[in-house]
Amino acid sequence: MNIKSIGGLMLVAGMISVLAGAPCAQAGNADEKAVLAANAEFYKALNQMFAGELTLMKELCSHASDVIYMGPGGDFLVGWPKVAAEWERQAAMKMGGKLEAIKPHVLLSPSGEMATVCNVEEGKNKDNKGEMREISIRATNTFRKESGKWKMVGHHVDLLSNFKD
Repeated sequence: MNIKSIGGLMLVAGMISVLAGAPCAQAGNADEKAVLAANAEFYKALNQMFAGELTLMKELCSHASDVIYMGPGGDFLVGWPKVAAEWERQAAMKMGGKLEAIKPHVLLSPSGEMATVCNVEEGKNKDNKGEMREISIRATNTFRKESGKWKMVGHHVDLLSNFKD
């Protein structure tokens, strides 16, 4: 198996468990609420990162070697050191935008240790030329329960050609 297939496998595994009738999150489920809260914290951290602040992002993300980041510019980064460096690069740009998660949908693994949130990111942000742009893209956020807390282990969004270097 190559590295590029790992992120897709995590999402596919979650979807297969749902399609196969495995237990998934129900409205009001404590894990679903906790995952939705972690997803909301991610967007709070993302918006802080757009202003140059990374403290919350570093707290929310897993620092493991299997963390994956696939950003709007086409990045495919594996491992916390590479992902952290990308968050730091973006924070230094101080893009000043704001995104929010629209229609988040949670898929919990049968074990309750992994969760995927699919949603749309909407808002505004500066592109690589410094121009403010409207954004509406699909996003997949993957969380893993680590020491009782939901930590982000994967972030994947649609490509935005105007955000490529």
